[in-house]
Amino acid sequence: MTSNLLSPGPDSTMADVLAAFPGAQRALFRRYHIGGCSSCGFQPTETLSGLCARNNNLPVTEVLEHIRVSHEQDARILIEPTVLAELLRQDPATKLLDVRSREEFDAVHLPGSVLLSQTVMQEILGKWEPTGVFVIIDHLGKQALDAAAYFAGHGFSGVRCLRGGLDAWSLEVDPKIPRYQLG
Repeated sequence: MTSNLLSPGPDSTMADVLAAFPGAQRALFRRYHIGGCSSCGFQPTETLSGLCARNNNLPVTEVLEHIRVSHEQDARILIEPTVLAELLRQDPATKLLDVRSREEFDAVHLPGSVLLSQTVMQEILGKWEPTGVFVIIDHLGKQALDAAAYFAGHGFSGVRCLRGGLDAWSLEVDPKIPRYQLG
């Protein structure tokens, strides 16, 4: 069976699967406990069918469908920078949760955002309204989805992620927010 980047199939490498579905590793870990650590990890050159074969002969079509559905769920969690900007104009009390490092946060952050810490985590889990909207912010929009999956798994239905992270915000909404690269 032939596949391409837009439609990975059983013979696609995991690099191609991840390129088409950036949240595939999170989806694989969530359902099958694959890819979360060195003992259950995979190589970018490994094929999806090879990965399924060495993990109790998982049905490749089922795994691929789970990855696709998870990708669609990820897309529903994302909020565009311009949409967030409008939301903040309408409701300045919208909660913003920054999941970057302390150093990144101290260097640049959106006004009103709070840095995720153990204390903030306890407050969220104990006091925040599970249906209330809050937006998770990271640097490029990749780690925020992991955090959103965690909170969604704990019953928070209003969690969203800033698509493209602070970098996209700088490009699309507020160029005064400095862009940066991690070295």
